[in-house]
Amino acid sequence: MKLRPIESFMFKLGVNIDHIATIREARYCGRGFGEPSPVEAARICEAAGAHGITAHLREDRRHIQDRDILELREKIGTRLNLEMANAPEIIANALKLRPAIVCIVPENRMEVTTEGGLDVVSAEKSLTETRRKMNDAGIEVSLFIAPDEKQIEAAARTGSQFIELHTGQFAEEFQAVSSRCDDWTAQRAIPAESKELHRLISGAKQAHALGLKVNAGHGLNYENLPALFRVPHLVELNIGHSIVSRAVFVGLEKAVHEMLALMKDYRG
Repeated sequence: MKLRPIESFMFKLGVNIDHIATIREARYCGRGFGEPSPVEAARICEAAGAHGITAHLREDRRHIQDRDILELREKIGTRLNLEMANAPEIIANALKLRPAIVCIVPENRMEVTTEGGLDVVSAEKSLTETRRKMNDAGIEVSLFIAPDEKQIEAAARTGSQFIELHTGQFAEEFQAVSSRCDDWTAQRAIPAESKELHRLISGAKQAHALGLKVNAGHGLNYENLPALFRVPHLVELNIGHSIVSRAVFVGLEKAVHEMLALMKDYRG
């Protein structure tokens, strides 16, 4: 089946709405209803200018539920990015749902959130088969990986269209440095010497040379985002927790507007 084309290039924001569901499940877990609604949140993000909506249907269903994914597929007009484990049940759900793109991530039941990238080298055969099934159904595939040379090479061999670079270590390093610095200008300058930033730069260049499109996500926020802009070839950022946190104080629409305003400075 022919893949649905993704629109012409612009730096895109995918808003991850998982933690809207986290708030709901804190009170209404297992009841099949409750507030706040992830779907309503997605529609607000769309109206505010988000280019896509990201949701992670975890195997343990700790936040997003099956009914949320079905309703998102029916009601949002932007691209749906389904984050998922490379697990038979979730693969079957994705093939039935047919989102525009899936991002395959590792899952650990004990983690608070996704804490690392896929080991594509070890799972290359299985991931290649999943990628084939998704592409045959018209679904593009992204692999969530650390900026590691061998993992990027393996990702390219699977035939995936995208990788999503795990920016968690970069975010942690930025926080550690900025917490020791009172001057905001210095906070933005210091990460230029960041080991993790240079790993992301090298990884993005390598992936681009191998024909992969490059997304990024995990731990990105309104403070560290400008430092990330040294990384070339980025197509889309997937950001959730920071936007939801900001929305507590300013509302979801404004939180999305503020993130999009920051992203206008990216030159690729």
